[in-house]
Amino acid sequence: MDLNLLTTLDALLQENSVTRAADRLGTSPAAVSRALSRLRRTVGDPLLVRAGQQMVPTPRAIRLREEVRAVLEHAEAVLAPITVLDQRDLERTFTVQVSDLLLASLAAPLTERVLAEVPAAEVIFLPESIEDTPALRQGTVDLELGVLNHLDPEIRAEPLTAVPLLAAARADHWLFHAPIDARRFASADHIGISRRGKRRGPIDTALAHQGLRRRVAAIVPSHTAALLMARTTDLVCLALAGWLPDAVAALGLRTFPIPIEVPPIEIAMAWHPRHSADRSHQWFREHVRATVRAHTAVQTPR
Repeated sequence: MDLNLLTTLDALLQENSVTRAADRLGTSPAAVSRALSRLRRTVGDPLLVRAGQQMVPTPRAIRLREEVRAVLEHAEAVLAPITVLDQRDLERTFTVQVSDLLLASLAAPLTERVLAEVPAAEVIFLPESIEDTPALRQGTVDLELGVLNHLDPEIRAEPLTAVPLLAAARADHWLFHAPIDARRFASADHIGISRRGKRRGPIDTALAHQGLRRRVAAIVPSHTAALLMARTTDLVCLALAGWLPDAVAALGLRTFPIPIEVPPIEIAMAWHPRHSADRSHQWFREHVRATVRAHTAVQTPR
């Protein structure tokens, strides 16, 4: 059946007139008349019959009037944009892929925000080992949070904050015995952080511009591993300014500005466009924004 006929039937049953129904639908009386003929054949009832100069509904038409209106209202509700978010829509699991350093800083406050509004919601944090995979495209991850490098072309991304890099070393490290310039910084042994074992990065490029080169004595896959390693060695690692300062201090580490020009770390979130208009996903993204903003506002480099 042509479901467009329901709209015409509704107009006819509301107006009891082919001409007025045509005006209501923005079409011609001839088109409505043809549709009425089709409706009569389909329903097996004349629906509207002449009574002098007017048309009146048949008993079948009177019974259909409210049913047809209800069907159309339901269809309009299904297709209409959601303007009010039902809390039941939020009783779902949100899956986030995030690096270990951001996880340690953001997991607790983000989860607290989410559960404060919707106690039935769940947040699953997945490791960055699935980064640069089609997890967003495949739907196994709702949101990726961190440094975004190799996203699929259709993926949506939104910058959240830029965080300066700091260096960190044991509080009694020999570097702290004198001012730390680029040459002394490069003379220390370093810890590289790369899941793929990458040996060089922006720091090496910046040092090379000054004719300097550092020795990366070890490469580990995460910031947490680097901080723990720096705690018991003479190796220098990297940290994000204002992120986990209490943990850094508790490990007996001390941070210091990197004495060369290096770009900040750009933290962003990414999602598949299938979720762009999803109100519950929009709600979750707003909580991610708010959590990052709140964290950035209260943290200062140490």
